[in-house]
Parts: sequence; structure tokens; C-alpha cells
Amino acid sequence: MARAAVASEAAGVPSVSIVCESFDGQAIATARGFGFEGLPLAVTVGHVDAQSASDMESNFVDHTVDAIVAGLTGASAARNGTNGTASPGDRDMGESTALGPYDTAISGSVDEINDAFAERGWSDGLPIVPPTRDRVERFLTGTGLDPQQSLGIARTTGRDMTVWSVATNAVMAGCEPRHLGVLLAAARILADPHYGAEHSGNTTGADALMILDGPSAAGLGFNSGVGALRDGVRANTSVGRWLRLYQRNVFGFTAAEHDKSTFGNSFRVVLCEDAAALADIGWDPVSAEFGFGRNDDVLTMARFNSGAIVGSAFGSTPHEIVPYLADGLARITGWDLGHLYGLGRMHYRPLLVLSPILARTCAAAGWTKANLAEALFEHARIPAWRFEKLIGEWTNLAAGRPRLTDVVAAGDLPSQFAASDDPDRLVPIVSEPAKFVIAVAGDANRTNAYVFSHDGPHGDYTAQAVERFGYG
Repeated sequence: MARAAVASEAAGVPSVSIVCESFDGQAIATARGFGFEGLPLAVTVGHVDAQSASDMESNFVDHTVDAIVAGLTGASAARNGTNGTASPGDRDMGESTALGPYDTAISGSVDEINDAFAERGWSDGLPIVPPTRDRVERFLTGTGLDPQQSLGIARTTGRDMTVWSVATNAVMAGCEPRHLGVLLAAARILADPHYGAEHSGNTTGADALMILDGPSAAGLGFNSGVGALRDGVRANTSVGRWLRLYQRNVFGFTAAEHDKSTFGNSFRVVLCEDAAALADIGWDPVSAEFGFGRNDDVLTMARFNSGAIVGSAFGSTPHEIVPYLADGLARITGWDLGHLYGLGRMHYRPLLVLSPILARTCAAAGWTKANLAEALFEHARIPAWRFEKLIGEWTNLAAGRPRLTDVVAAGDLPSQFAASDDPDRLVPIVSEPAKFVIAVAGDANRTNAYVFSHDGPHGDYTAQAVERFGYG
């Protein structure tokens, strides 16, 4: 809403952003990022999904209408000629506004610096490595990069995403200089409008997962085997931590600004695919779905709401294990179906991470990833009535509580969602087999899998090549 209001104000048309309680800070921060202070707001009382129609109408008339009228008819800082004149990259927020990129913000002992960073909201609550100028410069030594090279603009704050800011947060997170190529790829993904980094603080608390592919991954110290999704390996863990710090310090994802997650999750470590296993069975990595080759070093990123283990799959053929894998994908998928219809249009792409032994079982039968996806499409299904409740009754994500038959008739979902009007008929959880994303990692000798529910266009799959800088 604030982004639309910014566009309206920039065109000289008065606007008011109507926001729910507790979202006023996020709206103010978003407008500030686009160069507008004092954007007129009108706050609604309570949550719209937890009120009766009469209560909502009464609250709106008593508390919101006057603010709308005042915002449209009165003067505001956003219209006084002092806003919108500076480029977004020149703007910053908080105490760091007066500091240049090479200025000293804090001096003192390691303990004093950590305490100060925590108090100012610059750390994630864990001890950080103080990002002294010397440490950051050494991190970039030999790369030939201009420290002030811009990688894009943070759409939430208007801050310039520089090589220096990437390196500063990398030092804080404990990354090694050889990880810089991966970090720069992640920063470019955050800057890509297709990814939609501005949605990273949405209320459901979905979090990004970085998937690393390519021949250099092992040489860079990334783990693709036992504990592939667990912290404990420096490369996987520190790069995952860097992402959360960078979102906090450059994108403003704190509770006071853009992070509105109801519960949230801990940061996710980098998932590194098992390149050797993929090569051995002749399967392409995840990055191949986004235009890259098997020998390319690539980082792919997307945001996921929930994850769950599919433990101890039993069977010596893909036909025996697919029903269990599909059941896991169906179980992990709930309100996320709003990204199939409602919040998005056929954007939903759940992720299945197979242990190498399960992938080999499929490959040994002559199955490609495409064959596996087709089988999952047939088995990962839920009753139509449950789909309809998840998008239009239990979660209110599609206006008018539509029936799937009506959605198909309107051309918004494929025909298989309306094969009949039986409410108990089984319907897919994705629009087509190719929507399943399949990765291979983890303990080579365990028959386990992991499933993730995708946050759709609120963090869509986006891939970037990883520069090597002589490492790996």
C-alpha cells in the first residue's frame, strides 16, 4: 500500500495509506526508503480477519475515516517539497545516517563492541566479529572490486547495496573471504525484483533458503552430506547467518521496521547439493531449472514457510517410495495453496530434498527428475473441499470463497482441478509437474527426505552465477 501511495504522491496526487495496527512503522519505513517522510496514514483497529462485519464497520467509522479525510485534505511532510528529491541510494535510516562507509561507529573492547551492536539492533543477538576497517579491507583483498560498487538498491529502505556493505556483514557473520562470490550472488538476488526481497518480513515468517550448486562448492568448504541442513559447518552456517544480518542492517528487517513475522524462524544454513551424486546418476542440479549448466557455480534462493522430515522411506523402487514422498509434500502444504490461487497465480513450487540413496533408487530405474515430478504430481493430492477451505474459508485468501470449478471456468487453474464437482475428489497441490523442485543432499546412506512449502511470489526462486575470485 505504501509503495502505491509513494507513486501517487510523486505524481502530485494526494493519498492515504490504510494500514492495520502495528504496520504503521513498516509503512513509514517503506516510504522513507523511497525518499518520502511523513506519508499520510490511516490505521485500522484490530485485525480484519478476527472481527465481525459490524465491528469492522464501526471501528472504521470511529477510528479510521477521520484520518483518511485529514490525510487527503491536509498538508503533509510528503507534500511540502522536501521529500522525493534525493535518490534512494543516498538515503539511510537510524544512527548510521551521519556515518560514511569508512567512519568508525564504535570503539572499545570486543565485549563493548558486541554490547553496542546488540543495543543498536545491528547484530542478531549472537556475538559478532567486530567489522573493523582493516578486517573488511582484508576480506576484499585480491578481488579487484571497487568497495563502493553498487549491487542494487534495497527496495525496503532505499539503501545502496555495496560490495563494502556485503563484506562488512560477512566479517560480522564469520564468513571467510573465499565465500565472497556466494555472498555477492545472494546480494544480487536480493536486488532482483523477481525475488521480491521486500516481502521477507511478511507475517507468516517465511525464511530464505540458499541452494548452492557447482564444482567449486566443496572446495569452498560447503557441506552437502550428513547434516546438510544443520548448522556446524562454517561455510554453510556463516553464509546463512550473513543473509539474516544483511537483511537486518541493509533492508531494515527488524521488528521496529519491516519484520512483521508472527513467530519467525531461525536463519537457514546454505543447502549445498551433492554434486558428485548428481553427476554419478546423471541428474541436473536445481540451478539447471533456471538456465544454468551442470558445471556452473550457482546460487539459487527462494523463501519457504515450513519444513518437515520424511523419515525412513521404505522401498527398493521409485513406485514404492513415491507415495510416501508425495504424502510429505501434501502434508506440508496448507494455507500456502493461496500461492496457487488467491495470493498468487500458480506460483507455488514446493521443494523436495532427497538423500542421495533415494535419488539413486529413482535413477537406477531409469527415472529422470522429470519422471519423478510427474509421479509426485499424480500422488501429491488433497480433497477438493480442503483446498477450497484453505484458500477461501479457513484462511480467507481468495475473495468470495470460490469453488474450484468456478476458478477453472475462469481460466485461473488447469482443468484437472475440476475433473468433477465431487468435493471429495483429489486435486493436485501444484499446477503442473514442473512446479516441483527437487534437490539432492544429505547422508548418502539414509533413506530420508525433507520437504519445504514455498512462499510463492513472496520470495520466488531466483538464481545468480557465483564468481570464483580464484578460490574453489
